[in-house]
Amino acid sequence: MDRSLPVAAVVAVVLMCCSRICGAERLGARECEDLGFTGLALCSDCNALSEFVKDQELVDDCRKCCTEDSDDSISKLTFSGAIIEVCMRKLVFYPEVVGFLEEDKDDFPYVEARYSYGSPPKLIMLDDKGEHKETIRIDNWKREHIRQFLKEKVKPVKSDS
Repeated sequence: MDRSLPVAAVVAVVLMCCSRICGAERLGARECEDLGFTGLALCSDCNALSEFVKDQELVDDCRKCCTEDSDDSISKLTFSGAIIEVCMRKLVFYPEVVGFLEEDKDDFPYVEARYSYGSPPKLIMLDDKGEHKETIRIDNWKREHIRQFLKEKVKPVKSDS
């Protein structure tokens, strides 16, 4: 019995150190949602985020909420459409989102604007059936980042018309 306690303690310390070294600190779903990462599930999305948003703390938070990508097609996840949802009264605080909605939205016919009281700016990503798949907060995104993200992640289904 004397040996099992120290061995267990050593194993616990090693696991704690490994998790910190490997960056395996993970946040719970509620904590991630509070940070605005409710739908940014894949770690490759965090890598894309780091290209668009040069805020290391934000990228680190993203990585605490992501799921490791596999080598198959899921790492290239795309959506068929998107909704930009924001509160009309809060728009004044988000000039980049306003700029996108006023000047760029027409370039994206598969993106709908929806005004919802109290809603922070977010992208609601849709599957090919038009159903909600992921939600991504865009509070601090620049207009060009919204454009680039939509170009890379939204591939509308071609119709035979």
